[in-house]
Amino acid sequence: MDSNNVRATSGKTEIFRMPSADATVPDLMASQKPVYPTLTIVKGPHLGDSYDLDTPVITLGRDPSNSIFLNDMTVSRHHARMDLTGIETGRATITDLSSLNGTWVDGAIVNDAELKDGSTIQIGTFRLIFHTNKRQRAARQES
Repeated sequence: MDSNNVRATSGKTEIFRMPSADATVPDLMASQKPVYPTLTIVKGPHLGDSYDLDTPVITLGRDPSNSIFLNDMTVSRHHARMDLTGIETGRATITDLSSLNGTWVDGAIVNDAELKDGSTIQIGTFRLIFHTNKRQRAARQES
């Protein structure tokens, strides 16, 4: 078989296609479906760390007393607060706590911002992704 997934056999050319539901590839996350919203570090120190947001109010900052401790000099001691009290209805917000370097959501500096599934949060050198971990409803087809 060559690099183009084409095989020559007895004068015929066959194209190899991977089945759409390949039973040989396990779903490694099947048993670990998140229950709570999560925040995952995708850039900066502690790359790959993920946090379950299991309380209605989450604080972020350089002080170890915060819910999420972001240990870097570019982060204020008490940098931002997330309010997840409305997460069941799809509402989550983040508020900057008068930090020195600001809080950025989806590329814009904010004082307060609404978070949606996939929102990018920049705090100092940390870039984090917020996920609600709620299944989105499929669009209904009109008959």
